[in-house]
Amino acid sequence: MPLSGEAIRLMNYVDDVSVTLRRVLALAQTLTPEERKRVSDYLKNAQPSVEAVISSLQGK
Repeated sequence: MPLSGEAIRLMNYVDDVSVTLRRVLALAQTLTPEERKRVSDYLKNAQPSVEAVISSLQGK
């Protein structure tokens, strides 16, 4: 079954998020421990979370 254009667009968004996370990982090494902690906390509190999006996609 072929994917709709909307599904392909959403998968491209996921690819964009992956690229961003790779950038975060690459640049995290340049931060101080305190800065890494702040960025980590910021990421943990970002809404919607990855878990919320996955739950929505799975219909939970």
